[in-house]
Amino acid sequence: MVKQTIQIYARVKPLGRRQPAGIYSVGEDETSAFSLEITVPRDLADGFVNNKRESYKFKFQKVFDQEAKQDELFEAIAKPVADCALAGYNGTIFAYGQTGSGKTFTITGGAERYSDRGVIPRTLSYIFEQLQKDSSKVYTTHISYLEIYNECGYDLLDPRHEASRLEDLPKVTIMEDPEQNIHLKHLSLHQAINEEEALNLLFLGDTNRMIAETPMNQASTRSHCIFTIHISSKEPGSATIRRSKLHLVDLAGSERVAKSGVGGQLLTEAKYINLSLHFLEQVIIALSEKHRSHIPYRNSMMTSVLRDSLGGNCMTTMIATLSVEKRNIDESISTCRFAQRVSLIKNEAVLNEEIDPRLMIARLKKDIQDLKDELAMVTGEQRSEELTQEELLQVDGKIKCFLEDMDLESTLDVGADMRKIKYCFCYLKGLLNDAKPCENVSLASDIPEDKVANSSFGTEELKKLKDLLQQRDNEINILVTMLKKEKKKAQNALLQLSASSREVSNSESSLLSKKVENEQMLLVSSKLKSGFLLRNTEVRGEMSLGRQEAFEIFKRDHADSITIEDNKQLLKQRFAEAKSLGEKVNEIRNRINHLKGEITQRHMQKAAQVVASPQKMDEPDPVEEALRAQIEEEKISYKTMFTRLKGMKIEIEHLQLLMEKTKVKLQKDFEVWWSEEATNLQIQEEKLSSFNSISASKISPLFLEAQSQPSPDNKVPNNSRASISEESSVTSSLRHLSNSASAARISPSSSSSIPLTGDHQTDADILAFIRARRNLQQKKGKLC
Repeated sequence: MVKQTIQIYARVKPLGRRQPAGIYSVGEDETSAFSLEITVPRDLADGFVNNKRESYKFKFQKVFDQEAKQDELFEAIAKPVADCALAGYNGTIFAYGQTGSGKTFTITGGAERYSDRGVIPRTLSYIFEQLQKDSSKVYTTHISYLEIYNECGYDLLDPRHEASRLEDLPKVTIMEDPEQNIHLKHLSLHQAINEEEALNLLFLGDTNRMIAETPMNQASTRSHCIFTIHISSKEPGSATIRRSKLHLVDLAGSERVAKSGVGGQLLTEAKYINLSLHFLEQVIIALSEKHRSHIPYRNSMMTSVLRDSLGGNCMTTMIATLSVEKRNIDESISTCRFAQRVSLIKNEAVLNEEIDPRLMIARLKKDIQDLKDELAMVTGEQRSEELTQEELLQVDGKIKCFLEDMDLESTLDVGADMRKIKYCFCYLKGLLNDAKPCENVSLASDIPEDKVANSSFGTEELKKLKDLLQQRDNEINILVTMLKKEKKKAQNALLQLSASSREVSNSESSLLSKKVENEQMLLVSSKLKSGFLLRNTEVRGEMSLGRQEAFEIFKRDHADSITIEDNKQLLKQRFAEAKSLGEKVNEIRNRINHLKGEITQRHMQKAAQVVASPQKMDEPDPVEEALRAQIEEEKISYKTMFTRLKGMKIEIEHLQLLMEKTKVKLQKDFEVWWSEEATNLQIQEEKLSSFNSISASKISPLFLEAQSQPSPDNKVPNNSRASISEESSVTSSLRHLSNSASAARISPSSSSSIPLTGDHQTDADILAFIRARRNLQQKKGKLC
């Protein structure tokens, strides 16, 4: 059992552009404890008599200033908690702060650079790295991702999340057993065998999260999210299993509605967020007070799920994210006060060990069967049914093992079943009866040699045969002695050769295993690259030609276009570096194999020299020593190149996830923008429909009057040129009018004619695309 208070850390968000900074300072005392002091100068507008407090000082385990990097945060905060989770203790890391203070960036990370990875991806990478190193236990890892939106729980890893509305998805409900343990219904657990599968699950959950733009934050998370890693470990042959959970919590940010000025759905979300954080603070206050009998865990779903993390069997760490801009100083002070109350809570973390249920069930079944057999023997109950074929085979095997065992104290245990005992007696009796005829045969074969010799051969012939047999035995003994001497000479000559070749074989086996792993890594990287190129072409294939052109223009002017291009170039560069590293690794391996071949040739030459002159056996070979030194240097360079190639594979996978995430965000933004443009165009078409009807009513009387007047050229039937010219003039006038009307639909100022198809849906797409292209050109002109 480990007793400790909740560890609290503070992280200061870097200042934004053109935002005045507040006054704060970070200090460190002799006991390596950090302090954060925030100064609020007095305002002269409040009058000369002003007793308002100016300085606020708070203590933390460590304070990460604006220049702190993500890897420093992971090493100090997340790595110790991950080690405890691997050892069998529950752990929790949660970020708390106002909206826009950097909670999601700290927990999940940014999508721009590989170095911006947050606590979750770095923890997954560290855990799977440790699992690969520890081969003494069998580990299984499962992932779950819970979202609490407006006090309702949803499974972010549900495959129906994208195809269904949020209201149609099954809600995660809380169930409690008699021991007051919390169980979540409709929350799925997904097994992750390696780091790549775990990161894919994280990316899927982040895509399904509720995110909206607010005045305080461009991409504000509107829900609480809990990413849980379930780890179970078991030693081979042991009956105990260790189970642990690691919660990584990204809380939604609190906000003052009066300052943000949100309304509608954002206002409803802000109410639920502030209410759940208020209940969380009530639980913290109740836990920090002594002799408090009731803790209000059930007031909200978030406090119910995090019951163990806040005051139970868990090692908990809190990250207070602070925004030191002048307008956010009051909220930062409130966050620090909340962290001070959290630091007063003590948790008791217990090692989570339990007996394997399958082994327990098998043991109980065996005990039940033994008791039944013992009861049957005591009561004398007779069983009428016969033994099955499987039971007979088991008894036969036990009897054979008993007979083959040379230990005199061994016993034959077939249980208290009288049927099995009788069968054993019958089996042994049958073996005894089968052995009697063999004894008779052996006795008949033991007839004296004299009687055999007298009956078949004479005494002299028998003596000659014995002498001949003795002579052959002597010859055989002489040959065996000569062979032993020659064999001993050969063994002495090749003793040094076998000792030196043993080391070479060990190095060959290690290099062979690394060669296989290297080839697998290159194969995986090529598959990832091909899969990434296929995903790039899928989105374009689903769009029409007009929407593809609009999407290309939208992507070119989007804010993330520079990031996408930079990541593409970086990904190509990493692929090229991985390819070159693979080629270098193959070259080094070929050189090592060549050097080994030379050493083998030297061994063969030395063995031949030793057979000719044994005194040269102990002489050192400088050429062989130089070759071995060169092999060691090549091995060091091989290990270095292989480690770099392995790290580059992980970086390539993360870059591909970032590209996919940015691409999904870009496509969603385009769909929203496209629907807005189509709605605006439909409204404009309805306004212009009345104008088109009026213009058509003015045109039709003129056309009828011109058609009803007789033409003087009609009197001459042979003159067809005049009638054709007249019809062409009328047709051209109608085309001009229709073109002007269609141009008026698109824009009153446009004079170009747009050919339409007549289909309402197709024409609407064409007009929406033209309007979107014109708006993009206008925006681009303004920017220029």
